[in-house]
Amino acid sequence: MTIDTIISALHAVRAQKPLVVNITNYVVMNNTANALLAIGASPIMAHSREEMAEMMSFSGALVINIGTLDSVWIPRMVAAVEHANHHNKMVVLDPVGCGASALRTQTSRQIAEAANKLIIRGNASEIIALAGEQGSSKGVDAMDSSDAAVGAAQYLAKTYQCNVVVSGETDFVITADRQIKLNNGHAMMPLVTGMGCSLSALTGAFAAVGEETGLAATAVFGVAGEIAAEQSKGPGSLQLNVLDALYLLDDVTLIRRLKMTES
Repeated sequence: MTIDTIISALHAVRAQKPLVVNITNYVVMNNTANALLAIGASPIMAHSREEMAEMMSFSGALVINIGTLDSVWIPRMVAAVEHANHHNKMVVLDPVGCGASALRTQTSRQIAEAANKLIIRGNASEIIALAGEQGSSKGVDAMDSSDAAVGAAQYLAKTYQCNVVVSGETDFVITADRQIKLNNGHAMMPLVTGMGCSLSALTGAFAAVGEETGLAATAVFGVAGEIAAEQSKGPGSLQLNVLDALYLLDDVTLIRRLKMTES
């Protein structure tokens, strides 16, 4: 995928304003909704089983984030995936805290197995745990480096016939036949809750317009985070500046700043 393809996908999101259905955690609903609005998409936080069939009939993609998981939410998530499958919509799975508890790991695998069209976006520890390897995690925080999760990501891509985004100091996008590395973002970003969750939401927006690898969202969010960090005194202002950077991001800036290699 070239920079031109990424730019074309960004233009498509802004032109089409796709509706992205989010079953996401209580902590980040506001963050992810604002990130989607800033990039030009249309968010809806829908959790009711009674409306999910209707929602998935006209939405562009489904994002499932298991951050505040419980026994009530799990059947809702599975039902939503079934409706997404019925309408041939992409599912983006954010396996928050996978590996921190058996419930999170089992639920993540259940959702991944159920989805017909899938992108998995997680940090290194979550990706390693989802693949069944022994990863290091502390709650929802990654304790493994992203390059340590590449093998696990390749396994997941093959097992679930999906694309995988591993977030970290270096981001990796893994498809069936490609491995792309991105070196944007900033060390301050993990100090703001919901940064990875916002990337998952943006991944849904780009998938809704046909960019189903996760690369365009990762590239755009990394560059926006890098710009925001340069203008921020700390995590509080970073959170606001990321939204502004997403909103203001243009082709020239993306081309100039993106650090992307394929291996």
